Amino acid sequence: MDEQRVRGAGPLRWRQGPSEWHGPDGGPVDGAARLPWRSTLLITVAVLVGSAFAARGQPGRVPLDAGARALLVAGGAMLLWRHRHPVAVAFGTALTTVLYLGAGYPYGPVFVTVGLGCFGAVVAGRRWAAWTALGALWAAHLLVGHWLYRWLPPAHDRAAPWGGEVAVATGIVAVAALSELARTRRERWARERAERARAVRRRADEERLRIARELHDVLAHSISVINVQAGVGLALLDSDPEQARTALTTIKAASKEALGEVRQVLDTLRTPGDAPRTPAPGLDRLPELVEQAASAGLTVELGGRTPRLPPGTDLAAFRIVQEALTNVVRHSGSRHARVLVEHTRGALRLRVDDDGPATGADAGGGGNGLAGMRERAAALGGTIEAGPRPDGGFRVLAVLPSTARAEEEDE
Repeated sequence: MDEQRVRGAGPLRWRQGPSEWHGPDGGPVDGAARLPWRSTLLITVAVLVGSAFAARGQPGRVPLDAGARALLVAGGAMLLWRHRHPVAVAFGTALTTVLYLGAGYPYGPVFVTVGLGCFGAVVAGRRWAAWTALGALWAAHLLVGHWLYRWLPPAHDRAAPWGGEVAVATGIVAVAALSELARTRRERWARERAERARAVRRRADEERLRIARELHDVLAHSISVINVQAGVGLALLDSDPEQARTALTTIKAASKEALGEVRQVLDTLRTPGDAPRTPAPGLDRLPELVEQAASAGLTVELGGRTPRLPPGTDLAAFRIVQEALTNVVRHSGSRHARVLVEHTRGALRLRVDDDGPATGADAGGGGNGLAGMRERAAALGGTIEAGPRPDGGFRVLAVLPSTARAEEEDE
């Protein structure tokens, strides 16, 4: 089923097969401009043939003539515009039916056209038009059958039986009930489709946020190391060329690693189903973080064991430690930090401390770093606490749910 969006303001309505969006007047727009020729032709032919058969059993009524057939064709032809102009079609089909019955022609499938016209009005949201048209038809039928029959054909006609009025009223109520049911179903379908579209957009937004967070964590850490080493290289370029060469070597290694991780993140944007070229980083790479921090002039003490974790938790834990150390390099005057990894039953605790003081901003940073850490933890059902320590410096404490293997807990 294809979908078209309505131009301009107004509620959107949907109908089944072929799919069409309807504007406030109930008419289709854009790709739904084609008229329902086939269904209208079939309905009109069925009404003409059915009326001819019905006339055989009603010898007391006026025989079908050119006028009767013209009214039947006119009522059927109006259904061509039942999606574009449902209000006009509801009243138009009701009028042709009243004229047909007022002329004394036989009862039969003439009520089909007005039923379909009012059905389309209800589905299009014009319930008042459908109910008014059906009520007017019933009132006109009462007048013709119980009062005006004296002056209308056929001659010497008698009042219609009240049982016939009950049948007409039952038919009208049935049309109204079916129309309301169809309208309710289509509105529910429209809500479900809209909800699915919102879910798709939400998943896309979450994926963009995940990729942005990964890129931020990768680039912030590597660029911080590069920035520090570039400053060292510039300062020692003339006085200590060998140390400057070491700084440039560190810059090259850090930039190469950053490019590799950026490429790995962007691999997720390739064709769905493709596997990443390299595994995602985890806590087993903490020694590499310690080496990179050392090349930026930060001494890191690493304590605790690194348990085996699910890939998502492992990546989040690594990025949290990476971002915390990056913030120490960028925002703290301390050249010493401590990382402690503790694993208890069902929980992983990560603690990163530095001795401060802050340089220009809080040691924890004030940008997207802390927000990214909190988002990672919250996505796994964990928490992040970050703030100054009572004895000075800054602490980041992360608690993540963990399903690490029990034997590793017991070691």
